[in-house]
Amino acid sequence: MALDAPAADPTRAYSRPLSIRHGRIDAAHGAGGKAAMQLIEELFLAAFDNEALRQGDDGAVLALPAFDPTQGRLVMATDGHVISPLFFPGGDIGSLAVNGTLNDVAMMGAQPLYLSASFILEEGLALADLQRIVYSMGAAARAAGVPIVTGDTKVVERGKGDGVFISTTGVGVLAPGVHISGRNARAGDAILLSGSIGDHGVAVLSQRAGLQFETTIESDSAALHTLVAAMLAAAPGGVHVLRDPTRGGLATTLNEIARQSGVGMVLQEAAIPVKPQVEAACELLGLDPLYVANEGKLVALVAPEVAERVLQAMRAHPLGRDAACIGQVIADPHHFVQMATRFGGRRVVDWLSGEPLPRIC
Repeated sequence: MALDAPAADPTRAYSRPLSIRHGRIDAAHGAGGKAAMQLIEELFLAAFDNEALRQGDDGAVLALPAFDPTQGRLVMATDGHVISPLFFPGGDIGSLAVNGTLNDVAMMGAQPLYLSASFILEEGLALADLQRIVYSMGAAARAAGVPIVTGDTKVVERGKGDGVFISTTGVGVLAPGVHISGRNARAGDAILLSGSIGDHGVAVLSQRAGLQFETTIESDSAALHTLVAAMLAAAPGGVHVLRDPTRGGLATTLNEIARQSGVGMVLQEAAIPVKPQVEAACELLGLDPLYVANEGKLVALVAPEVAERVLQAMRAHPLGRDAACIGQVIADPHHFVQMATRFGGRRVVDWLSGEPLPRIC
């Protein structure tokens, strides 16, 4: 595993095993010596074990699936994760790092193949917490069928790292004929949403602030590439834009697409799914669910003639059972995103202003 340490030597034994229960990260774990090797072998390799990782080099030699070299393309995405708290209802920074990057690859219409992971560890971080995080990452990667094949670790002084920061990079393959981009929205396109919004941001905020609600609100963190594959198979060429509405929420994501494509949008407020407990929490906290982060939802802009077919494919998938058509793309030189309210009026849904929920992903 490429984590700034030499390749593992199976004949070399350490006299003192890593103390997960009581141990903490210290400067030696980032120095590239014996302690660093021990951390890699006994924690990271145990959690992420796969053939490519066991090569033990500074990078992984990987096989690519067969595809038409004149049309097939690679997709690469990278993401940093600095969430606070590290653990929250429905997930943690580890599973979030895996799912978030897989989704960035999937939103291009690609099939994710491999992940890398880089860790910035703060002196004093409990090894038990680190183990919990990396085992969560390993479980998420295995569930998605996408291995973590290489990585890196660094240790920073106490007070300079907030426990752990994780950067992940994903590589995927884009099949011939698939062209998904925020530039592709067209007037008349239907706007589809895979499920309820605001779950992740409210779950993190409630844990951070120590808030308790009658019903537990959990993060929606999930890898969406199998949902995307089902959508693309249902309507080849009919899916124009895919995006996961993370920071800034659904409202900011749609404004980004409208600007990128040079179009406008009209949303139907009554059609946008929001769980009652999330809506109540947002009302209590003075937040608008439209601007709250999601980590397991996607928005798709699809040709009107295939919208119902794609919607049914989404609803047939576990991660899209609550999918809904929430609006339509229109021609608008001002690129406004508008909301048709429940009361029959219209209002502009603007970009996020400020940062109501810092350190959310």
